[in-house]
Amino acid sequence: MRASLIQIAVDEGESVKSRRSRVSSLVREVARRDGSDLVVLPELWTTGAFAYESFASEAEPLEGPTYEAMAKAASDAGVWLHAGSIPERDPEGTLHNTSLVFSPDGQLAGAYRKIHRFGFDQGEAVMMAAGSELATVRTPDTTLGLATCYDLRFPELFRGLVDAGAEMFVVPAGWPARRREHWLLFARARAVEDQVYVLACGTGGTHAGVPQAGHSVVVDPWGEVLAEAGDGEEVLTVDLDPAKVLATREQFPVLKDRLLGQAPPPRPSRP
Repeated sequence: MRASLIQIAVDEGESVKSRRSRVSSLVREVARRDGSDLVVLPELWTTGAFAYESFASEAEPLEGPTYEAMAKAASDAGVWLHAGSIPERDPEGTLHNTSLVFSPDGQLAGAYRKIHRFGFDQGEAVMMAAGSELATVRTPDTTLGLATCYDLRFPELFRGLVDAGAEMFVVPAGWPARRREHWLLFARARAVEDQVYVLACGTGGTHAGVPQAGHSVVVDPWGEVLAEAGDGEEVLTVDLDPAKVLATREQFPVLKDRLLGQAPPPRPSRP
């Protein structure tokens, strides 16, 4: 399968409406040019992950304007589209950092509300509610495990996704430049320890004065970096072999040796 990660530069002078239109066009253009099966966008690209003051004013219902634009882009392009995440406002008025995945016919195939919110008692951590459910999406080629940005620091979430059948982690992010090395380290670590592909798609530009890390990256199940972006707006397109996940797990069956974090085997019944 062929995957394209679109590293968007979130310019503070660009309106959300304008960016939504631009990104919709980018999805179509990249899919047509590169023949992509899967296209991935970053976290909170409509507002910028650090533009906290915009979350409430730009929040939208799940099936709001970004949902509609991305569903159409996926359908027009005929691709699986991980549309990054949006600031979602649920019917009760609560905000969530919600990822959306669309099938090639424009239908919502999966949604994930970010579980680990960043901010240390400020920003996202207090403005948005935590998600509570792991999310996977089955495509014809593989099973995607969904996570977002700060989730990368919590390996137990990813082990849960493996137990749910994930063979490829898709991680949109708005990661700060000052911790870029952590971003790259965690992406490789999650790939190695769970023997999966990791598609980690970040943003460029500056959000509310916070320079972004960029450096979107694709890592294979052995931890080899297959492609890495620079700092600005860029597209990574990589050919992936889903069969490599099973082959890696058979060649080096580390997951079979797990002793912790799993349900205990059933006790033998008494005669």
